[in-house]
Amino acid sequence: MHASEAGTTLADHPAVFLDYDTIGPGDVDPGPLARILPALVVHGDTRPGELAGRLHEAVFVFTNKLRFGPAELDAAPQLRYIGLTATGTDNVDLEAARARGIAVSNIRDYCTASVAQHAIAMLLALTQQLPGYRRAVHEGRWSDSGQFCLFDHPIRELAGRVFGVVGWGVLGRATAHIAGALGMQVEIAARRGVEPVPAGRTAFDALLGKADVLSLHCPLTPETHCLIGERELALMKRDAVLLNTARGGLVDTAALARAIDEGRIGGAGIDVLEKEPPPEDHPLVARVHDRLIVTPHVAWAAREARQRAIDETAANVAAFLAGERRNRVD
Repeated sequence: MHASEAGTTLADHPAVFLDYDTIGPGDVDPGPLARILPALVVHGDTRPGELAGRLHEAVFVFTNKLRFGPAELDAAPQLRYIGLTATGTDNVDLEAARARGIAVSNIRDYCTASVAQHAIAMLLALTQQLPGYRRAVHEGRWSDSGQFCLFDHPIRELAGRVFGVVGWGVLGRATAHIAGALGMQVEIAARRGVEPVPAGRTAFDALLGKADVLSLHCPLTPETHCLIGERELALMKRDAVLLNTARGGLVDTAALARAIDEGRIGGAGIDVLEKEPPPEDHPLVARVHDRLIVTPHVAWAAREARQRAIDETAANVAAFLAGERRNRVD
């Protein structure tokens, strides 16, 4: 069966969304996708023992995080299209899909505003010392202070400080744009080890030493795994803030936890961890610290962004049925 054939008899071709709960708590409309594929069946979650049965007749499959290797693809003999409701494609064996004639598409640039505002929100919360002051109020220290205000935690202005960006893609640029609007001086990291340093970039190690804020927006690759570890944290300013809304594996979290405990870094806003969901004893999850904010991978999760994820997925399917290669990664 070819895409052109699918375009003539959509209702005859089974489609399944395997993990719709990853898109959110029921506040997003699946209608744009369901209207294109009237036979669409939506599952909130799919457990390993349920996967083969749900794939057996499927022609279209949609997933955010479920893994598709050769075994899963072989369990879906009718499969012709995998729609990823995320940008990352590492959960699909693209070579195996290509060998079986299965198209794979992802979605791009759907959560830019959400991620950028989340990164800056964490930065503002840390530099304005919101966690510490919130705790002080609830513990009664303001009531007992005898003054109209409380000065327990030093607050810094961001204007004029250096905002270092690692990863100058859409998300890095959007976050830097907001930082620039706050009066910060944006500097872009060159790829580690690249010589000579390209114009408009700052050598990676040099930026570690200059940045008042370091915001990570690069992909996770073998070269960027633990990009920020003991050595890199030691090069950063003691009052610098680290932001990670990209991939958890970019940061050595044990090293970061030690730096927080020992006062060797000003603060960290972390939205992603190397294992998600994390164990309760994870070195960052287990810490409650005024200079540490950990959020549960929600930088991307504004309702508008999640609806856009569905809309973009539907547009990819429509393009596939029209014989176009919109957002194809296979």
